[in-house]
Amino acid sequence: MRGRKLLWVTILNFSITIFQIVGGILSNSLSLISDAIHNLGDSSAIFIAFLAGKHAEKQPDTRKTFGYKRTEILAALFNAVVLIGICVYLFVEAYHRFLNPEPIRGAMMLAVAIFGLLANLISVVILHKDREHNLNVKAAYLHLLGDTLSSVAVIMGGIAIWLWNLYWLDPLVTVLVGIYIIVHTWGIVKQTVSILMQSAPEEIDPSLLKEEVEAIKGIKNLHHLHIWRLDDEHMLLEAHVNLEEDLRLSEAGALREQVEHLLMQKFGIGHTTLQIEYDGCNGRRDLIQKDELR
Repeated sequence: MRGRKLLWVTILNFSITIFQIVGGILSNSLSLISDAIHNLGDSSAIFIAFLAGKHAEKQPDTRKTFGYKRTEILAALFNAVVLIGICVYLFVEAYHRFLNPEPIRGAMMLAVAIFGLLANLISVVILHKDREHNLNVKAAYLHLLGDTLSSVAVIMGGIAIWLWNLYWLDPLVTVLVGIYIIVHTWGIVKQTVSILMQSAPEEIDPSLLKEEVEAIKGIKNLHHLHIWRLDDEHMLLEAHVNLEEDLRLSEAGALREQVEHLLMQKFGIGHTTLQIEYDGCNGRRDLIQKDELR
């Protein structure tokens, strides 16, 4: 049901984009085209969410042992970079419009912008109920709220141009919408690059995690610690757990389960690979400590 809603919202938003681009060209409104580009970027993000939902159950294979979850991350990075590039182009066009203002059909610009606003509001209503139950749907919902705000800005500019022929407002609104898009998109770029670089999640302090694990009775130290994200939802961890005593396998297994429970309950890390050892790594603690929190 959620997938069907995302598909309908995607189709509706792609329709808005085409309508706004045509309307922007006919009315000679740069701000309307910038709003259309914003809608295009968000439509792509929603479509990615739809595809991610459709392929969520696809199983890993012998070559893709982690599955295909990062396809969504790659697509999100591509969309974000393209959006920023388009905004830079619109900034250059807006600069030329500031120097040489061109007549704009304000009434047509206003009508197209109102249509875009209504379509965005319909999309928001469609996804409103499911926004708190699914991360993909919530992201799509937030995208649509941003579209709605930018449509309001274009409408306000359209009214002023229609009533008072303030043509300089068109490039101004274009720049404001472009800045909003870049600020909104830059966070996606940072997050996707961080995931692809296998950086430790920002919400987790590796030093604190290490202290929590080493506070468990029977554990001497935690080293060779690596934490990373598979995608925007799943965190993974691997580490060596050095024991204080040379325990039997069953006892060491119980300690491992205790560590896994702590990592899941306190840090939300559900996939762990722990190597249990006693006086492991040949005692090379000084070298290990320099590298353990990467």
